Amino acid sequence: MVGIRKTAGEHLGVTFRVERGELVIARILHGGMIDQQGLLHVGDIIKEVNGQEVGSDPRALQEVLKNASGSVVLKILPSYQEPHPPRQVFVKAHFDYDPVTDNLIPCKEAGLKFVAGDLLQIVNQDDPNWWQACHVEGGSAGLIPSQLLEEKRKAFVKRDLEVTPTSGALCGSLSGKKKKRMMYLTTKNAEFDRHELLIYEEVARMPPFRRKTLVLIGAQGVGRRSIKNKLIMSDQSQYGTTIPYTSRRPKEHEKTGQVYSFVTRSEMERDIKAGRYLEHGEYEGNLYGTKIDSIHEVVESGKMCILDVNPQAVKVLRTAEFVPYVVFIEAPDFETLRAMNKAALESGIATKQLTDADLKRTVDESCRIQRGYGHYFDLCLVNDNMERTFQQLQVALQKLYNESQWVPVSWVY
Repeated sequence: MVGIRKTAGEHLGVTFRVERGELVIARILHGGMIDQQGLLHVGDIIKEVNGQEVGSDPRALQEVLKNASGSVVLKILPSYQEPHPPRQVFVKAHFDYDPVTDNLIPCKEAGLKFVAGDLLQIVNQDDPNWWQACHVEGGSAGLIPSQLLEEKRKAFVKRDLEVTPTSGALCGSLSGKKKKRMMYLTTKNAEFDRHELLIYEEVARMPPFRRKTLVLIGAQGVGRRSIKNKLIMSDQSQYGTTIPYTSRRPKEHEKTGQVYSFVTRSEMERDIKAGRYLEHGEYEGNLYGTKIDSIHEVVESGKMCILDVNPQAVKVLRTAEFVPYVVFIEAPDFETLRAMNKAALESGIATKQLTDADLKRTVDESCRIQRGYGHYFDLCLVNDNMERTFQQLQVALQKLYNESQWVPVSWVY
C-alpha cells in the first residue's frame, strides 16, 4: 500500500501501459511528484485506488488520479526494479514542439513544450520513441519525441534548405571596393545538404573561452560588410580577416597580399580541386575565393578571424577546427530598410538609392536564410540601426570571455 497526498488537477508525473490485462507503470517523469517521493517504480502493477479496483484502461486511471485530492492510497504489486540514475545528456532543439497538437504522444499532459533553440537535459532514453527531458534552466521533466520518432515524422517532408545566391560575399576587404556579382561554390556543400536532417544536437557546457572565428551571415545589402570592417577597425590587435585570392592580373598600383593575393588560374584551379578553398566563384573570367589556410593564419596570429561568407559555408566552418561564433545580421522590415537607405544617402554614407525591388529582395533573402540556416546561429541581430547593432555585437563577444557557453559536443570530445 502506497499513500500520497495531492490536490485535484495536479499531475503525478507517471504514465501507464496495459500488460496481460493489468495496468503497469510505464514511465515515471523525472522531477515529478512520484519521482520525488520514490515510492513507485517502473513496472509496478496498480491494483486499486482508494480501495476501488482499477480496470485495464490507462486513460481512465489517469483521469481518476488527476481528479483525486487529499490522501490517495494505491495498492500495488511492486516490481522491485532498481531505478537507473539519469544520464547526463544535453541537447539543443532544432524544431518547435507542442504536445497539445501531437496525436502520437501517449499522454498530452505529460508532454514537454519547447521551441527551436531551447536547451534540454535528456534524463531518460529507455523508450525508443519517447524520451524524458527537462529545460536546462529548471522545471519538471516531460515527454518529448525521440530522435528516431521525429526523424520518421520528418523523413518525407521536403525542407527548403537551399538559398539562391544573388551575389558572392566572399571578397570582402577594408578597401570598400564595389561588390562583385558572382555565383559561388562551397567546398562539399552538396554532401552536407544530402545528409542533413537536424532534430536534436547534443551539446556540452564549456567555461568562458574565445572562439577562433566570428562568422557573419546575412542577405546582400543588410550591412554585414560595414559591421565587419567597423569591428576590425575598432581593435586590429584582436580582430583580423582573410585576404581573398584571385586569378586576375594585378593592376599597376596593386601589390599581392594587400587587397588581394594574386595567383595564376592553374594554381587556383588546382587548389580548388584539392579542397583548399572554403568557397570560390568566377566573375568576368577571373576566379576569386577564400583559402582555408588563410583562416588558420589569422587565428595563429592570435586574432579572432572575422568571416563574411555565404550561408552554406557555415556547414563547413562549424567544427572544432574553426570553433565559430555564428551571428546572423537580420534585415529589418521593408519600411525601416527604406528609411535607413534614405538617411544614408542624405548623410553621404551611401551613394546609391535602392529601389523598392532591391529592398524587397533583401528582406525576402534574409527570411530565406533564417529559415534554412537558423539552427546554426549563435546570435541574431536585427540591423535597424548600425551603431546599436554594432554595440550589441560587441557586448555579445565580450560575454564569451565571462560566461559559460553551450557548444556542439563534437567540439569537446
